Formats: sequence, C-alpha cells, structure tokens
Amino acid sequence: MAIITIVGAGMMGSALAFPARENGHEVRLVGTHLDREIINGCIKNNRHPKFEKDFPNGIKFYQLEELENALCDTDVVIGGVSSFGVEWFADNVLPVIPEDAPVLTVTKGLMDTEDGKLLTYPDLWKKKLNSIGKKLSLNAIGGPCTSYELVAHDQTEVAFCGENIETLRFLKEVMQTDYYHISITTDVTGIESAVALKNGYALGIALTIGLNQKSFGNDTLHFNSQAAVFGQAAKEMYKLLEFQNALTLDNLCVGVGDLYVTVYGGRTRLVGILLGKGLNIDEAKEELCGVTLESLVVAERVARAVKKGIAKGTLKEEDFPLLLHIDEIICDKKEVNIPWEDFTFTVC
Repeated sequence: MAIITIVGAGMMGSALAFPARENGHEVRLVGTHLDREIINGCIKNNRHPKFEKDFPNGIKFYQLEELENALCDTDVVIGGVSSFGVEWFADNVLPVIPEDAPVLTVTKGLMDTEDGKLLTYPDLWKKKLNSIGKKLSLNAIGGPCTSYELVAHDQTEVAFCGENIETLRFLKEVMQTDYYHISITTDVTGIESAVALKNGYALGIALTIGLNQKSFGNDTLHFNSQAAVFGQAAKEMYKLLEFQNALTLDNLCVGVGDLYVTVYGGRTRLVGILLGKGLNIDEAKEELCGVTLESLVVAERVARAVKKGIAKGTLKEEDFPLLLHIDEIICDKKEVNIPWEDFTFTVC
C-alpha cells in the first residue's frame, strides 16, 4: 500500500482519489486556500460538492494549514491545481514535498516566453526547483478525461509522462484500475503540449455550435462545420507539436482525444457557443460569471508565441488560420468569421 497525497481539491484532483483509494492506498486530499468550503463539505459528507457519488471510505481530508502532516511519509504527491495555481504550487507546495516522493500533476497548460518559446508546466517547475537547489521527479497526466466521468468509472485512457520510465511504471501500478488505463512515455514536452493546445482549438470548434444555434435554433444539430474545424485544429496542432520538437507525433492522438472530450463537455464549449451566437469575449465572460476559463489563457499564450515565430520566419502564418482567428476574437474582440477557405488545400 502506498500513501498518496493530493494537493488541490478541485474536480480533477478529487476525482483521482477514487482510483487511488479503490486500489487500496491511503489517500490524503488537501485543499488549497481556495478549497476551504470544499474540504469542510468533504469532511462532513464524504462527498465533493460537484460530484453525485460519495468518496470511497477511508479518504482523509486536510485544510492547507495541515499540508505538512499530509505530506508525512507520503509516497506520491498529485498536484490538482488549475493552471491559475501553477505558480502558487511552485512557491508553496514544491519546496515542502519530500525529495523521494514523485510528483504527478493534472494541470494542463503552457507558458510563453519573451523569445517566443512555449514551456510546459513541468519545465516551469524545474526552473523553480533549480533556483532553490531541490530535486523532485516531476510527472504529468495527459489525455481525454473529465472528472465526473472518471468518478462514474467510465472507461478512460490517459498517458503519464515523465523523465524516468521506472518512476512512470510505479505511478501506473499505483493508479491503474479496470476503468482507468494508463500509457507511459518520457516525451513530457510532446504530451504536455498536445493536451494544452487542445484548449484553444476546442473553443474554435465550439464557435460553430454557436453559429449554427444562432442560424437554425438550438434544437437542430449540425456536424459538417464542427468536423471541418476539428480537422483544421488537428492540422494546426500537428504543426505546433513539430515546433515543440515532440519526440513522437503519436502524441497528437492524445491531444486530439482530449480535444474531442473538451468540445463535448466542458467550460470551453460554453464560452465558444456564446461567442458563436454573437457575444463578444467580455459579454461571454459576464454570462459565465464565476467559471474558470483556462482555455482562453492558453490560447492567448500559444498565439503570442506563434506570432513571434511568424515574425522571425520560423513559422508560417498560413499554417495557423484558426488559431489566429481565435486570438482575434479573444484579444481584439472581433466578430466570429471563421476563415473557411483558408482551411482548404491543393495537392498535385
């Protein structure tokens, strides 16, 4: 039996408590400073307020002030914060994690640099650890997985990535169940880039849903336009994985699977539909007051890096018509006007 400490009581971090505990491990769920009411509710009801199913019996719940106790003798630390908590996690959690406990993060995203590069969150954390003279095994989860479906035991396939294959084998043994299936790879940049890139592109696909609802009503389903943008998204993601020097473009499959899930269930779908219906980005945010929109942040960062690459001649503008239009919608508040003809190609 292993001791698994999950830091961050959001939906995905909390969902991972299910396979971990069902495998017989001791599970400790620690809330951040934003999770106090969630942890209080878990202590009282043994259920996350967003889930329709109780936690498996035996999970221990901790407030942030009890983090040190929750980390005592732990074998694995799972980071369950959102992308908005990445730097907070680096400053407040990484320094106190025991060096012999591998870290497994569910946080998806990329950071852009001044010179137009895109850094994964493990890369960002590695820089933080280097600055304080500490070493940790940093690993991450990528792939199509919604928290509430994991809790419901829907068949789910993800990828764990990290630098050491033996560590990944250990993490897979700890977490895999008959409904949670895990591939492992040392291509951290490829997996983390693929699953982050899907955020902005899922928004682009959702635009077509809003456009069709605006034109034909909410009760009519149209799939041609969704499929067209989905295909273009896959092409642009492929180009960006090349740009990121992914070790294998098989990671595109992981990203495309994640793209599919995000289009059909998530906050990104909601904001994309509102934009497609004619709202500008400020109006859409107001309509979804209180909803965390990580996809917008990731899309802006990727677009900034791409535009710098275009300016330097390392990327071609014609390869990214969808991403650049999404960026115009988010940053310049332009109306949705999907550049359909720019998606076409000629093969001789």
